[in-house]
Amino acid sequence: MNQGIFKSSKVATISTSHFLHDVYSSFLAPILPLIIDKFGLSLSGASILSLVQQLPSFLSLFIGAVAHKLPWRWIIILAPVITGICGSLIGIAENTYILGILLFTIGICSAAFHVTAPVMIKYFSGKQSGKGMSWYMLGGEVARMLGPIIIVSAVSYWQLEGTWRLMFPAMAAGLTLFFVIENLPYQKFANNGQKPINWWSTIIEYRYFFIALTLYMLFRSLMKGSLATFLPTYLGLKGSSLFTGAVALSILQGAAAFGSFVMGGISDKIGRTRSLLILAIASPVLMLLFVFSGLVIQMILLLLLGVVLYATTPVLLALVLEQGSNQPAMMNAGFTTINFATNAIAVLFTGILGDIIGLDMTLQIAAFIAIGAIPSVFYLKKHSVVKN
Repeated sequence: MNQGIFKSSKVATISTSHFLHDVYSSFLAPILPLIIDKFGLSLSGASILSLVQQLPSFLSLFIGAVAHKLPWRWIIILAPVITGICGSLIGIAENTYILGILLFTIGICSAAFHVTAPVMIKYFSGKQSGKGMSWYMLGGEVARMLGPIIIVSAVSYWQLEGTWRLMFPAMAAGLTLFFVIENLPYQKFANNGQKPINWWSTIIEYRYFFIALTLYMLFRSLMKGSLATFLPTYLGLKGSSLFTGAVALSILQGAAAFGSFVMGGISDKIGRTRSLLILAIASPVLMLLFVFSGLVIQMILLLLLGVVLYATTPVLLALVLEQGSNQPAMMNAGFTTINFATNAIAVLFTGILGDIIGLDMTLQIAAFIAIGAIPSVFYLKKHSVVKN
């Protein structure tokens, strides 16, 4: 029995697996300018590639519904390895169809991993779920910080077609995880050891909470999606090099790692909804400052933007898993679906709007839309069992 104890070694192991997975799943955005050039894509076409990677997120609800039957240990081990292989092969894809298959496979692995792993983190975190989610998100955000540098460095050494060599570290790490991650009864993670209930009843019971969660995340998604996917492309259009774009993306994700790591613990102290409100107010202000600044100031602002844009995730994860449901895997599946779906919509919208009015104006619009997250916090608070 867990007895409320924070089991740091187990939390760290799962967080490391998260790091491994997200390093390779972050390869598309940094080399997107090269992909656009290689296949002659528009911004809309490029956004569809990102959408293809996000599409399997809609399987998250199904995964959550059958989570008690899944081999969770193998998901934690194999999802990063398969993602590593597919991510490394992006550079040698001969056409957009093959590229789409690779990205779709990464998306499937991502959906399976991100439904199961946070529930295990919650179980091993005891009464410090915010802290546990911060550790978990630290793994992902550090991965997205290092991923752009790794893939751009690989391209500079081996050219775009030589990045397949990066698959071997993923395979070696997967072998290590095989010996480190123990075999456990996963039923207790999926539904707190109780008999599975109808997944639809869980959605109906928490429908207003999920609607409020969707609104909050949707209003903020255009800012997150536009920067996470198109930041190197945006800077490239302004005359910056591919390496500068990768550095900028690493700065954003490095700040995101810091924000994710500290905010979960902070929200344990000051409250979930209060934390979300602070982040909702700061984000659009910093986004507008970013758009109207020069390159040097933009790099500084990316440090702040990374914190306020991504620090919400551990807070929201903790909030979702604190709603009292006896189906935590299903609750996390709902969150994962909303997260990926809103990001996918945002990236597609950014690409289409960027082709029509330019990325500068698109980022400005994203900042103004994000103001809607502020009233959404109060709606979320109203329909949550966590009232602070």
